[in-house]
Amino acid sequence: MKKRVMVVDDSRISEIKIRKLLEDTDFEVAAYCENGEDAIARYDEVQPDVVTMDIIMPGIDGLETAQVILEEHPDARIIMVSSLAYDDTIEEANRIGAKGFLYKPLERQPFLEALEQALI
Repeated sequence: MKKRVMVVDDSRISEIKIRKLLEDTDFEVAAYCENGEDAIARYDEVQPDVVTMDIIMPGIDGLETAQVILEEHPDARIIMVSSLAYDDTIEEANRIGAKGFLYKPLERQPFLEALEQALI
């Protein structure tokens, strides 16, 4: 059985890229959410093994979304993904409880390794 990934990103291009990176792997995109509000609302329904979370999105940002999800689901595994991030952003993601941080554009091997690492 494939591991379920919830992609939270306001860019449909990012979702398509992640689907492509996951082809022929043990992972599949179980849900795509365009914003944090949608991710929070759908987390229970989807029950993903791992969440990839963009940081800069309209409405509540990825850090706040991750914090809300982790407060409601302390066992959630969230990997932050962003093209723009500073040391303090990465520190905040770690403080919240994110399992990893990746820069866009994603590359297949580091992405798969981060997903596997998040499940440990």
